[in-house]
Amino acid sequence: MDTKTTTEKTGETGDGAESPESAGADIAAKTAKTAEAAETAPAVEPLDADDLDPADEIDKDDDEDDEAPFPDEAPAPASAGIGGAAAAVVSAALGVVALTGTWTGKVVAERETLIGQIKTSGSGTPAQQISEIYGDAWHSVAVVNGVFSLVALLVAVLVLVLPGRPSWVRAVAVAGAVLGGLGLLLSVGTYFDLFLSLPTAGS
Repeated sequence: MDTKTTTEKTGETGDGAESPESAGADIAAKTAKTAEAAETAPAVEPLDADDLDPADEIDKDDDEDDEAPFPDEAPAPASAGIGGAAAAVVSAALGVVALTGTWTGKVVAERETLIGQIKTSGSGTPAQQISEIYGDAWHSVAVVNGVFSLVALLVAVLVLVLPGRPSWVRAVAVAGAVLGGLGLLLSVGTYFDLFLSLPTAGS
């Protein structure tokens, strides 16, 4: 009875599962195939620094240089732009003031008139009164307006000489230069009596 039971167990083992010897043979065969495939596969060597193409590095440097802004094209600071705009507006305003007259010129003219009246009171001839009272006041106003015109012209020229100014700032500066130059011309002509001469005592 023991012999029969042993025979049945042996038969079940042979029919249902593989024996340890066959499993070991399969593992050995797979290991051999894997080793053979690894030997036949081409070896990949790491790239050295000498294997790199120098042209790639040159192209990369060129791209970086193209992307970097040129020093001449660098944007101007905001403070410089505001200062230039303000100077252009000031030059135009000074040119207008020089043509229309200023409160300072009026005060200077009144002072010269008063001094002329004091000098010629009681003993001055008509020609002296005209020169001291009206001529000096007239010339003093011309000097004051000429100073304003000159300042307007210098500020406008300074704005135009400096680079990197917007177009509208340069336009305002040109207007200030024109007004300043015209005011300076009129002031010089008035001071030397080129446009209108002082009246004479007999006229």
